[in-house]
Amino acid sequence: MKKYTYTEKKDTRSGFGDGLTELGKTNPNVVALCADLTGSLKMNEFEKNHPERFFQIGIAEANMIGIAAGMTIGGKIPFTGTFANFSTGRVYDQIRQSIAYSDKNVKICASHAGLTLGEDGATHQILEDIGLMKMLPGMTVINTCDYNQTKEATIAIAEHEGPVYLRFGRPKVPVYMPTGEFKIGKAVQLTEGTDVTIIATGHLVWEALQASEALEAKGISAEVINIHTIKPLDEEAILKSVAKTGCVVTAEEHNKFGGLGESVARCLAINNPTPQEFVAVNDSFGESATPEELMAKYNINDAAIVKAVEKVLTRK
Repeated sequence: MKKYTYTEKKDTRSGFGDGLTELGKTNPNVVALCADLTGSLKMNEFEKNHPERFFQIGIAEANMIGIAAGMTIGGKIPFTGTFANFSTGRVYDQIRQSIAYSDKNVKICASHAGLTLGEDGATHQILEDIGLMKMLPGMTVINTCDYNQTKEATIAIAEHEGPVYLRFGRPKVPVYMPTGEFKIGKAVQLTEGTDVTIIATGHLVWEALQASEALEAKGISAEVINIHTIKPLDEEAILKSVAKTGCVVTAEEHNKFGGLGESVARCLAINNPTPQEFVAVNDSFGESATPEELMAKYNINDAAIVKAVEKVLTRK
């Protein structure tokens, strides 16, 4: 089995910031809007290099979404930046009415998502955002796993015509994805296996790789697939893998309702009913603790993936 290693850890929000900085140099139509969190979203360099294309809206997220929608009419490509909780839940009506309904070319870029936000606690640890956004017609939903993938996704969505929700996080995580492989809507197969398919997204991709090594030591061959684009879902990659392995575990830093797992389950129910186990937060809010403590308590780490694999294998 292919082994993945890393030499450094970086936060995925820095991948967004560096991708936006590059876009500032290469695409004059890209503009950036922020809701008083420029440093947290790593938008400083874009602001410094292109002050005429950066708009500090302040703590007025709904207004930011409306302004971004209007900017598209003049041919601009707006990137909005704030925490995931404020990027979705606080402004859902504005996104639905002003962006999704009229198919505006706005890129909604959201940091500090999920339990790995850590000590900020339940009010900020949104675990419902993927479900909210994937239900909007025409919305592309992307949840990246490391610095490299986030930077490439940021650059790629500028070329994509239509609204996008790009989700990333605060903690420093391993940088391990090779560059040059990101394509919207195309899964990345990380390991080959014959006994079980593990489909993971975001920070749980690294956990899935760690779990696959632990499973290999137990004589279990796991195929790990990185689903960075939750909508549109790469159904072809999923069905090809489960046709070989006969069972699947999905892993995500999100509520078990409405996330990646349910999208995969729908795909399988329609095309090839397959035993599936879900590694996700079990319909609850988070709390304040370190990311590692929260992932362990809420069963969304490598150990939880190993247990889910062992369970699903009994159902084949």
